[in-house]
Amino acid sequence: MRRVPFLLVAMSIVGAAHLYVWSRLVLAPAWPSPWFELASAFLFLAWASIPFTLMLGRRLAPPWSALVAWPGYAWLGSSFLLLVSVGAVDLVHAVTALASWGFGSASPIAGSELEQARRWATAGALLGGTLVLSALWLGRRVVVRRVPVPLGKLPSGMNGTTIVQLSDVHVGPTIGRRFLERVVEKVNALEPDVVAITGDLVDGSVPTLAPHVAPLGRLRARHGVYFVTGNHEYYSGAEEWCAHLGELGVRVLRNERVSIGTEGESYDLAGVDDFAGRHFGRGHGLDIGRALAGRDESREVVLLAHQPRAVVEAERAGVGLTISGHTHGGQIWPFNYLVRLQQPVTSGLVRFGRSLIYVSNGTGYWGPPMRLGSPAEITQLVLEARPPRPAPGVP
Repeated sequence: MRRVPFLLVAMSIVGAAHLYVWSRLVLAPAWPSPWFELASAFLFLAWASIPFTLMLGRRLAPPWSALVAWPGYAWLGSSFLLLVSVGAVDLVHAVTALASWGFGSASPIAGSELEQARRWATAGALLGGTLVLSALWLGRRVVVRRVPVPLGKLPSGMNGTTIVQLSDVHVGPTIGRRFLERVVEKVNALEPDVVAITGDLVDGSVPTLAPHVAPLGRLRARHGVYFVTGNHEYYSGAEEWCAHLGELGVRVLRNERVSIGTEGESYDLAGVDDFAGRHFGRGHGLDIGRALAGRDESREVVLLAHQPRAVVEAERAGVGLTISGHTHGGQIWPFNYLVRLQQPVTSGLVRFGRSLIYVSNGTGYWGPPMRLGSPAEITQLVLEARPPRPAPGVP
């Protein structure tokens, strides 16, 4: 029952966005019949179908889930980009109109008011269509990003050791086994020392998605494959997934740490539960203190934490590097600006006090099968045995 108020609010917001797009692209230009009626009906039905396609898609397994959910998710992203495009065109229109009024000149776009409205509507539709097609094309592309990371406490003998990060794959309604197989092939080709999966691996239960996650069993890393929970694991049965990943040879770190390297030269790799875990009881929930309890502070420590906001406590605890995901880098520009309201870092390697944090854009996507301005990535973190440059104002 708690979902009903959320659904009503969400659909009201999405409905208002649809109404704005309809008013600018359909109503204002007053397209002749039957185009006016067809466009109006399409926008209404597309809005009304969103909750049904998304809920039904989650109940099915790939590839059937994709047939149901993909159109709904794709339209959700498309409507957002249309909203941005129409808003941008309206802003340009307002600025040019104000400039024309201020200088006492005629509108730069000649013609009647109706003709001008149709030209502005066409411009908004063309811009939106271009962004939608670009985002759909970029949505399934995954790049390998190589990132050097200086760590002052890393033993010299471990200089050049690598951690390959996967994050936010979101195997579920529209991402299945074939996508993950390609990801595993790319990871193994990098010959990593460690593979770290920083949460939000799945969107669905073990019985539904086990065959599609099976390729993870073929991951190869010199010092092992490690996983920490994300918020979406807690929506999908976190305990069941932790047990299943163990069967695939993936070590789940739940507020604990392991030593990476040889007896003579090594560093600590710690992993914590996601913040969302505290709402599910049974000992779940982020606990950096427990993960680092009793450690030798002269040793370098790398922390796996799904959400970047964990870096605040990690920095105070003396963590050298925090590796996170969750943000998707915003996934679809300009949504990244909204993400910054909740997380201290959105994407990339950033100095945070006396610590470093790397935030992945994610390897898959959530919801709309789209990306714009934040390419999906497999991250190869190359650890360097040298101190990082101090941040401004930090001695």
